[in-house]
Amino acid sequence: MEPEGAPSMSVSIKNGVNTRLDRIDKFIDGAAVQRVGDLTFEICKNNLERMVTVSEGKVCDTILKLYNKDAIVVEPAGALSLAALDQFDEEITGKMVVCIVSGSNNDISRMEEMKERSMLYNGLKHYFIVNFAQRSGALKEFVTDVLGPNDDITFFEFSKKNNREKGPAVIGIELKSKNDLKPLISRMEERGVLGKYLNQEPELFQYLV
Repeated sequence: MEPEGAPSMSVSIKNGVNTRLDRIDKFIDGAAVQRVGDLTFEICKNNLERMVTVSEGKVCDTILKLYNKDAIVVEPAGALSLAALDQFDEEITGKMVVCIVSGSNNDISRMEEMKERSMLYNGLKHYFIVNFAQRSGALKEFVTDVLGPNDDITFFEFSKKNNREKGPAVIGIELKSKNDLKPLISRMEERGVLGKYLNQEPELFQYLV
C-alpha cells in the first residue's frame, strides 16, 4: 500500500515499467517517493497480488484515533496498514488479521494539519469564496441568515475593495455533520453570495491546507 498522493508503485506496476511521477504529495513523507527503486519495483511487480492506495485524509483520521483512543503515537507512513483496512472489509470478515504499525517519528507541530486533513476526509471542513456586499453588517447577515446553528467559521480572509458592490472573502467552515453541507450551500445560493466551492478546486485548495 502507498499514499494516494504518491502512487509511484501503483502507477509503475500498471505501466509495466518503473515510472517517475511528475508531482507527489509529500505529507506521508516516509512512503512518498516520485520513483521507486528498480529492485523494489521488480520484487513488487513479480510478487504482489495488488497494490492499494490510501488517502492522506484517511491516514490522518487513523493517526488521531490511535492517539485519542489508545494513546499510540505513530507517524503517517506507519499508519498506512490500519488506514487501508476498510478496503478489505469483505475479505477479512471473520479472519485473524495482523497490521504492522511502525514508527513514532511524528512531529507534534503537525497535529493541527492532521486534524484539518482528517476533518476534510470526513466531510466536516469546507472552504468557499463568498461574495460579500461592501457595506456594514454584511458579515453579520451571513452569520445570521446563512450559517446553520452548529456551523463554525474557522478561517476568514477578506480585503476590502473600494468602488465595488461586492468583495470576495475566503471562508473555512466547520460542520457538526457532513449532512449539513448541502443545506449550507443552498442557503448561500439563495442569497446570491456563493462564489466558488474550493474543496473541489485542487489548484486553489493547496494554498489553504
